[in-house]
Amino acid sequence: MDKEIAFDSLSTSDLFVEAIYKGGLQNNISSEPLHHLFPKCGTSGGFRKVARIDDPSKMAYVVLYTTMSELEWPDYLDRETGIFRYYGDNRSPGKQLTETKPGGNKLLEQVFSILNTKGPYDDIPPFFLFKNTGNGRDMKFLGLAAPGNRNLSPDKDLVAFWRTMGDKRFQNYEAYFTVLDTGKECVSRKWLEALIYDHANSKKYAPSVWVNFVNKGRDGIVPLKAPRIIEIPTKYKQLQSDIEGKNCLSRIRKYYESFPQGFEACATDIVKMMDSNFKAFNLTRPWRDGGRDAIGQYEIYQPGSTNLPLVIDCALEAKCYAENNSVGVKQMSRLISRIRYRQFGIMVTTSYVNQQAYKEVIEDGHPIMIITATDIAAILRQNKIQSKDIPIWLDSIKERKPDFYSFSGLSSTPIVWENI
Repeated sequence: MDKEIAFDSLSTSDLFVEAIYKGGLQNNISSEPLHHLFPKCGTSGGFRKVARIDDPSKMAYVVLYTTMSELEWPDYLDRETGIFRYYGDNRSPGKQLTETKPGGNKLLEQVFSILNTKGPYDDIPPFFLFKNTGNGRDMKFLGLAAPGNRNLSPDKDLVAFWRTMGDKRFQNYEAYFTVLDTGKECVSRKWLEALIYDHANSKKYAPSVWVNFVNKGRDGIVPLKAPRIIEIPTKYKQLQSDIEGKNCLSRIRKYYESFPQGFEACATDIVKMMDSNFKAFNLTRPWRDGGRDAIGQYEIYQPGSTNLPLVIDCALEAKCYAENNSVGVKQMSRLISRIRYRQFGIMVTTSYVNQQAYKEVIEDGHPIMIITATDIAAILRQNKIQSKDIPIWLDSIKERKPDFYSFSGLSSTPIVWENI
């Protein structure tokens, strides 16, 4: 069970990775925990800066708060590598990239400029990452973070990109941080206070991993890596989605109800939306059950390189199933039997893979990528495809990939989308 810090203890507490900091019981801003936990911290916003007393133009530290649930801005922590992706604070049209009121994007520019021009790293503030737990105002501490990562080149860790909302275009930043491995050390309150009031002497209270970063910059980053314990996902986890995602899946199932083999074309589109390195898929011959596999290629290459890419063949199996109809051992074995030497397989289903089939894939080490209902919903969301767009999208697939429909035709029965 996660360590919990009571609301009344926040003003004297240290910071512990994965600990939950409780919000108050009042139905107003006074119950917000972060401004009680951090000296001089603001009460709202995802980007909260606190200035140094000795030089107010420089930051003592920054608190980054995220829900990790905004569809347009999918902040994400990869716990296996320690890399944290965070989107800047220009999240709606109407302002220039660095003209936000909190000044978050402007600070990101300054911080990454210092990082990539070799210092002085002491002017880079520590970043403290928090995530809303979904239980009232409670917050979970994800860790102490430094900008950048040793495995990311300087031109990849802060990238400005364009986004469109309605008919308006605007820019925002995508920034990459690394959660540092503080080991058994906590982030002490003495350090938080020294960063503001006695910055020149703050290192003696800092976790050793932060001192290492300040001394060496990018080369001193030691990530907190948490290798995943292999756990077969439950039916619930493989089907989990929000209402919009469930509506998308429902419309896909309805579209292919009279011709489930047509879902193979849709599945290849989903895979390519997930990762653009997947290239053209082609159908193999029909099988006795009427189904057909698709064979595709995955290319690994450096853009602009004169050298040829590494091309890996893959076999795809697609199953357009209802929620309660799982992919079992028989269906998975069929895909495994099609994988040749130096190939991998992809199972795409609008449902889930049952425990026995999943267990055999994991325990026997078969190179199979499994994409279930929850993944499909997430991929569609990331590609801005909503339930209302599903009919047009699926019709476009049929027009672009007629070979996937060549051996049989779709039913001419009209689909009543309003009732789905």
